[in-house]
Amino acid sequence: MLSLSHSHAASAATPRHRNPRPRHSAASASRRRRASHIAAGAILLPPNFGSGNSIGGGLGKPGGGGGGGGPSDRKLPFTPPPAAPPGQLYQPFHPPPSPLPEAYRDLDLTQRLAVLRDRMGQWYEYAPLIAALNRDGFMPSSIEEATGISGVEQNRLVVAAQVRDSLLDESAAFPRDLVSSFDAAPELLYELRFLTARQRADAARHALARGLDARGARDLARAMKDFPYRRAEDGWAAFDGASPGDCLAFWRFRQSREAIAVEDCVAELERALEVAETEAARARLEVDLDRARRRAAGEDVDGGGADDDSASHPGVPVVRLQYGEVADASTVLLLPVVREADGVAAVDAAPRRSATDVDLGLVQVDKGWARWAVLPGWGPVAEAADEAVVVELADGRALPWRSAEKEKALVIADRRGKEVADEGLYVLEKDGRLVVERGRSLVEQGVAAAAAEVVMVVRPPKEVNDMISDDEWD
Repeated sequence: MLSLSHSHAASAATPRHRNPRPRHSAASASRRRRASHIAAGAILLPPNFGSGNSIGGGLGKPGGGGGGGGPSDRKLPFTPPPAAPPGQLYQPFHPPPSPLPEAYRDLDLTQRLAVLRDRMGQWYEYAPLIAALNRDGFMPSSIEEATGISGVEQNRLVVAAQVRDSLLDESAAFPRDLVSSFDAAPELLYELRFLTARQRADAARHALARGLDARGARDLARAMKDFPYRRAEDGWAAFDGASPGDCLAFWRFRQSREAIAVEDCVAELERALEVAETEAARARLEVDLDRARRRAAGEDVDGGGADDDSASHPGVPVVRLQYGEVADASTVLLLPVVREADGVAAVDAAPRRSATDVDLGLVQVDKGWARWAVLPGWGPVAEAADEAVVVELADGRALPWRSAEKEKALVIADRRGKEVADEGLYVLEKDGRLVVERGRSLVEQGVAAAAAEVVMVVRPPKEVNDMISDDEWD
């Protein structure tokens, strides 16, 4: 044991030996010397160190008072945890609130399954029970076996309940008295799941006003979701994206242009005119409807079918790069790239080729530029290389063909072709962004000049071969 310099401390800390004559040896003397050295260091501790405020302070002594000087007194200071209210345990972690409605929280498993099996209450009231069972480890097949609710219906009820809750949120600005209109139609709310909270509220109002069923709500949701990606298509500017009716009208307007029979085209335009909400959209639809009706009657429209899509496909090749195609090409081109958000000023500011050494493949441009594209030396691109610029589109669905996909695309344009013609495809600026539109559409809008004429569209490499044919153009 340690031997302190104070006699009373030594007597208090040193236990009594049963043998009144302890044995003395060299080893015991050495231990006493080491203990004396340790005890001298212990005297330098603060006077309040080891008081009752430390864990284990006064261990083995009633009241935990200080001053013992034993090993249990030399502990680090410790702040005790906050005291819990009487009768409650201290819980630093608070679990999230239960997702179950208050009426079902006290029910056991058998009772919850009975609620689902007997459909007790409204569908949005017992739908959270399905989500709770899933979190507890139940599979949809197990729930179906116990309640008779199929897995498809389980998913529909859970998702529809979440959509309904989003309509009740104040930010959605949806009238609460209209929410009860969906008490018997969870499948209608389920179709609005891909829209934003604001779009859900607008779509729900439109669905109730028009008396849409689940299929109609699905078409409406798809039209609203797809509308922003069709910016470059003919007629898009005449429709209002904030109007659910206009989005659906534009979707049917596009279907009318894909119709093979002129009678189907007239029917789609008439349906689009029924749901259009803005005057600009209705005016555009009436013009196309009048032309379609005259064509159905056998009249010669616009000089012998110039309005027919099959007679006005732009002669622009659309190619998909192959893996390793650039490396294997005998000739490559280095072209400046601008983004669609840069605007027409970037198209004009992009560098131009000023000199070329054919033998060594050296190219000189008139100014510095940060973004370039390396492409094979295809014939149409090589002919426009001096004035060519590449417009990078983040979404290929902005281009006017039917099977366009959500993928990046490079539009190679010739800045010398600024005069708009019916059969061309052109790059121009709308609302501060670069878009691609057909020449026929621009002529109808009274646009005589564009930023550049498109000579080729390049899509990224892909495993499948899905080249765009002439029949794919809208």
